[in-house]
Amino acid sequence: MGHDLPVITTARPKPDSATVAAVDAARAALLEEVDAADVGDHLGHVVEGERVVTHLFACTRAGYVGWQWSVTVARASRAKEVTVDEVVLVPGEGAIVAPSWVPYRERIKPGDLSPGDLLPVDDDDPRLVPTYSFGDDPLDADEKAQIRTVAKDLGLGRVRTLSIEGRELAAQRWYDGDGGPDAPIARSAPDSCTTCGFLLRIAGPLSEAFGVCANGDANDDGRVVSFDHGCGAHSEVRLAKKHAPQPRPEHAFDTLTPTDLEEF
Repeated sequence: MGHDLPVITTARPKPDSATVAAVDAARAALLEEVDAADVGDHLGHVVEGERVVTHLFACTRAGYVGWQWSVTVARASRAKEVTVDEVVLVPGEGAIVAPSWVPYRERIKPGDLSPGDLLPVDDDDPRLVPTYSFGDDPLDADEKAQIRTVAKDLGLGRVRTLSIEGRELAAQRWYDGDGGPDAPIARSAPDSCTTCGFLLRIAGPLSEAFGVCANGDANDDGRVVSFDHGCGAHSEVRLAKKHAPQPRPEHAFDTLTPTDLEEF
C-alpha cells in the first residue's frame, strides 16, 4: 500500500479582540502624525497576523481622493495594552496614483528629438551587428573598441550595420505605420504604389516590399511606403467625367460702337 502524503493547511490567524477593538488608540496615534482635518471615518480593519491588526481610516486631505490612512497595531503575548507599529498612507480602490514608471529610452517616440539632443545606442543593441567581427563569441569592451578601429582602418564606413532582427523590426514598423496599407489614406486610394510612376525603387533586402514616394504633391513625398500603400495622387489616377472641371464658355466679343450706344 502506498503512503498517503500529508495534507498541509495554512490556518488563518484568529482576530485578536484587543487589537481589533483598538480603534481609538489607532486614531490617536494617527492624529499625532497628521492634522485631524485630514482624517475621516474608520473604514475597517485587516488581520495581518497573530495579535497584529491594521486599522484603516479615510483620508480627507485635498488631492488624495480614495487614499487611506493605515495604522498597524500589535499586542504582545499576555499583554493588555496594544502598541502602534507604523502609520502610513496607502492607496485604496479608485485612488489616483502615478502611472508605472517607464524608462526614458522606452518612452521616446519618433519626432521627440530636438536639435542638439543625443540618443546613444547600446553596444549590445540587438538591432545592430558589427560590420567586422571575430565570430559569434561575446565580445568584451576592449574587443568592441578593437572592432571599431579595424572597421575604420578597412574603410568599411560603418562600425555596425542592421541585424536581421533590426531589419525585420523596421519593416514591420513601416508596414504598420502611415506608409503601410492600413493607413486611412491608403484604404480609400484608387490604386496602390506598386503601379505608381512616382515610386522610387530601393536596393537591398527590403526592395521587394518598400519604395520611396517622389511625388511632391503627395502626403508621403520623401517617405518610405509599402507597395500596397496608396493615395489619391497616384500617377495614373483619372477623374470621372462628373468630377472633371467644366469647360469654360466661349469668349463673347463686344461689337457695340459709340454710335450704337447713342441710339439707345
